[in-house]
Amino acid sequence: MELFIDPDDERSLTRQLYEQIRAAILSGQLGPGDRLMPSRAVAAELGIARSTVTDVYGSLAAEGYIEGRAGGGTVVSDEHGPCPQTPPPGALAPTPCSAALRRYDDDPQGQARFDLRPGRIDAQLFPAAIWRRCVLAGLGRAWAQYGEPAGSADLRAALARWLTGSRGITLVPEQIVVTAGTGHAIDLVARVLLSPGDVAGVEEPGYPPVRELLRSQGIKAVGVPVDGHGIVVDAIPADARLVYVTPSHQYPLGGVLSGQRRLQLLRWAGRHGAAIVEDDYDSEFRHTARPLEPLHRLDRDGRVIYVGSFSKILSPALRMGFLVAPMALVPALATVRQAIDWCPPLGTQEALTIFINEGHLGRHLRRMRAAYTPRFHCVHRELLDRLPAGYRPLPAQAGLHLAVTGPRSAAQADVCQNLLPHGVLIGSLRRTYQVPGSVAGFLVGFGALPTEQVAAAIDALATGLTALTGR
Repeated sequence: MELFIDPDDERSLTRQLYEQIRAAILSGQLGPGDRLMPSRAVAAELGIARSTVTDVYGSLAAEGYIEGRAGGGTVVSDEHGPCPQTPPPGALAPTPCSAALRRYDDDPQGQARFDLRPGRIDAQLFPAAIWRRCVLAGLGRAWAQYGEPAGSADLRAALARWLTGSRGITLVPEQIVVTAGTGHAIDLVARVLLSPGDVAGVEEPGYPPVRELLRSQGIKAVGVPVDGHGIVVDAIPADARLVYVTPSHQYPLGGVLSGQRRLQLLRWAGRHGAAIVEDDYDSEFRHTARPLEPLHRLDRDGRVIYVGSFSKILSPALRMGFLVAPMALVPALATVRQAIDWCPPLGTQEALTIFINEGHLGRHLRRMRAAYTPRFHCVHRELLDRLPAGYRPLPAQAGLHLAVTGPRSAAQADVCQNLLPHGVLIGSLRRTYQVPGSVAGFLVGFGALPTEQVAAAIDALATGLTALTGR
């Protein structure tokens, strides 16, 4: 640990050092067995007499805080364990705007046999050995400089080829900005296009982190209802400067924005001079139908910003994503990115570039689809067969979760909390609404659920629901 002396302190040097080391031991900063610096090294570093340090060590040893070990120097003894410390609250407080925000993952976090929360993926599918080789190859370069804020040229070129082949999007690499996931991408877009007090339209129900992100910037996130065809364009506020949508797999309900509604949304944006953020968070996993064209592909005016990430494809722990923007916005996006955290991690960028260019991403996606599509159908079938009366899964064609609606009598129940005793963790549907009203239901994620455990998991879910509603 670092030791300090203050020549203006009324306490002696011996007392200053003694109290610093003793406080470090009692607080747990120094734990049992931790080795203290030799007295000669401490004296040389602080520019004081060695005898001062040996006097301090002697006092601490006499009181049982430290002890000498043959060949091991001076270490903290086991006699005095750390005392619980309560840090002071401090004189600072968050702004009302930030204090009003709510974390998305503060639902029940207890241990459960079955984790059916959305957003989870199957860790067994992660290509660990291949990714390790790509990382080691990427680390072979000598990284001595900061990188390009928008991302390396090689990664942007690899992403452009992949998006052109997998999404049919027409773009050039210079339109891509590499981000730390979807939230970071939307944060950059909002900083560049919106000002505090501006209005943004978000789907209702929708993805809560995006609402909170916009509100953290002082932006009015207005909920726009969703029906069987997707976002209701006629209900978008006329003064909205940005509209955030999940057209390929609406979060959380699972619907698809119809072709007619897509064109209507693009025309609305053109009339009102607004931007559209298209969050394509899991369209890689189509289970029943051919995907519709991305909004970005239909856009003729340069109003759509396409956002994606590798959280579902590879791992959320990588914190890698991207956005595709009109060229006029890219310089500002890159500049804001640099102001926030300069550039994406260079080693991870290089590893991902190798992973894509060597064809591993395509093979990995085929393997994931082969695992997730049968699991989707199995979960959907079990939900239809086993859920108590009044509960039903909503239609879905893609993704790694299903929304389930429930009877009105269950609207006020804390379903997530009440299912914990039955060994089941689920996602909250109420949390996705700005105004929940009489919403009854929940979200069933199957990304982290092994296929062979589906029947047992849905059986436990049904048992818990029956106990909750008495049906």
